[in-house]
Amino acid sequence: MTKVKLITDSGADLPYSFLQEQNIDLLPLQVELDGEEYDDVISIDSKKIFDAMRNGKTPKTSQASPTKIKEVFVNLAKEKRPGVYIAFSSQLSGTYQTVCMIREQVLEEYPDLDLTIIDTKAASLGQGLIVFHAAKLASSGATKEKIIQETEFYCSHMEHLFTVDDLEYLRRGGRVSRASAFVGGLLNIKPLLNVEDGKLIPIEKIRGKKKVLNRILELMEERGVNLKDQLIGISHGDDEETARQMKNMIEERFGCKHFYINMIGSAIGAHSGPGTLAIFFLNAKANSELDIAP
Repeated sequence: MTKVKLITDSGADLPYSFLQEQNIDLLPLQVELDGEEYDDVISIDSKKIFDAMRNGKTPKTSQASPTKIKEVFVNLAKEKRPGVYIAFSSQLSGTYQTVCMIREQVLEEYPDLDLTIIDTKAASLGQGLIVFHAAKLASSGATKEKIIQETEFYCSHMEHLFTVDDLEYLRRGGRVSRASAFVGGLLNIKPLLNVEDGKLIPIEKIRGKKKVLNRILELMEERGVNLKDQLIGISHGDDEETARQMKNMIEERFGCKHFYINMIGSAIGAHSGPGTLAIFFLNAKANSELDIAP
């Protein structure tokens, strides 16, 4: 039985070293800074983006290169391997629509291409945890059908809770008005958001960092299932200190032992800004055949 090939994009915010170790093909989103274009994860460090934003610059982003996408899909077809592409939310990037279109183009030339594309409706380590689990399955020799089944379960039940440190960064990206950003800055307002059906949805506005971290814990308790047995994802915008603080709070409250902490990548970070904190976990209990521990 031929081992399943996994493909993802840099919306997953996973380290390039991990993807290489797992032999997962990466399609990087594009990031433009000071007139130069970079491949997210591969040719730019997200700290460079966060430092530039602190200095008043506004990086731009675009979807993965169609040329690179086609190259990866053609190679998969030539290898005659089954493949699963685990994609960044179609509501946050045009990459999903592009990969679907290019898959159809490649099928015209290589009708035996065996590639399934999954819209995770997830972002950052929400998508990353899905890829992480699929990689475990692929490494163990799981069938394509089993990988798809479990990946779709994770996609359906992945929670995202996140806050940003400064509303100004969301204003620059057109997410909030100039007035809201100004007043929010004066009053130390921290927006709390989640992802619903792949879209960013504001939940509440909370005054003060401590209160917003405590509110995240409350929502985790309301939404999470078997949290202590899960792998909890924490991503941050160049603020590892707060990420570690959040980890300790989650560990103390829920008894969680398994965490994956990583800095937000350049493409997502260009919109959320430095100081962002995001938490990811499942809101449903996996059945006996689904391993949710790391």
